[in-house]
Amino acid sequence: MTHGAENFYKSDRVTVQAVTFKTQYQMTVAGSLITPKNLAPGAKAPALVVGHPMGAVKEQSATLYAIKMAEQGFVTLAIDLPFWGGSQGEPRNAVAPDLYAEAFSAAVDFLGTRPFVDRERIGGIGVCGSGSFILSAAKIDPRLKAIATVSMYDMGAANRDGLNHAVSVEQRKQMIAAAAQKRWAEFEGGPVEVAGGTTLQLTSDTDPIQREFYDFYRTPRGEVTPPGASRERTTKPTVTSNIKFMNFYPFNDLETISPRPLLFISGDQAHSKEFSAEAYRRAAEPKELVWVAGAGHVDLYDRVDLIPFAKLTRFFQQHLAV
Repeated sequence: MTHGAENFYKSDRVTVQAVTFKTQYQMTVAGSLITPKNLAPGAKAPALVVGHPMGAVKEQSATLYAIKMAEQGFVTLAIDLPFWGGSQGEPRNAVAPDLYAEAFSAAVDFLGTRPFVDRERIGGIGVCGSGSFILSAAKIDPRLKAIATVSMYDMGAANRDGLNHAVSVEQRKQMIAAAAQKRWAEFEGGPVEVAGGTTLQLTSDTDPIQREFYDFYRTPRGEVTPPGASRERTTKPTVTSNIKFMNFYPFNDLETISPRPLLFISGDQAHSKEFSAEAYRRAAEPKELVWVAGAGHVDLYDRVDLIPFAKLTRFFQQHLAV
């Protein structure tokens, strides 16, 4: 097990309750509502919605973050994005950035109608892909008062341009054309194919980034196969829907979130650090960019010895204060 990794962290200081609620489009979202056991009767606490990495489920990273922040006095809600985990949506593993963003707003609907939550003090945390989804939500939902991202992937740019702009426009067009061709077969009843995500086996040719993801998603460190799913398809989006990311621009108009505060956290060794740097550059004040020394991308999924929970706590205590 990787040093410090505690993806399946448990706490006797919080209560975890499985919940469901509807989005604006009447799709059911599954979540884990986590409340501090020391919450005073009649009190209204600040709350946080927490989103998991792209291709993951709420039991991977999101629940860890939610429990840790609940220990600090926040009511938290870890959610499964639509089409993933326990949330509704067919085909499974479909990509729908607008519906992912809507899930965060629906989570605010749910949290803000709990009698023990102060609806004027709701924020959120997005890990990996959810960093871009919660920013997309926050641009049009000012009820999200403070937002933090961790190891953020801009899923739009990552699919359009690749890491470090390694994908050319011509290559992008080829991917779009190939996915469009597959739609014919799906329309006529053919199987819904999945691709990408985390490799199922390591080989001598497996690149370092895939090895990093494999260590989390394909080992007891973080592996989860939701009921009704198969290990072979976990983390892997459907081929034809993944193209939706080409039209996803979460950093456009990012400055309009101001004056609500943004906190970007990334490892200084993360292969994804370009996305946090670019979001910080385009955001307006107040904003903060925190580099975690020595941390890679996946390290901040579950390595509690590296994740700056104290920084997250101070950020939300300051910006969700009464």
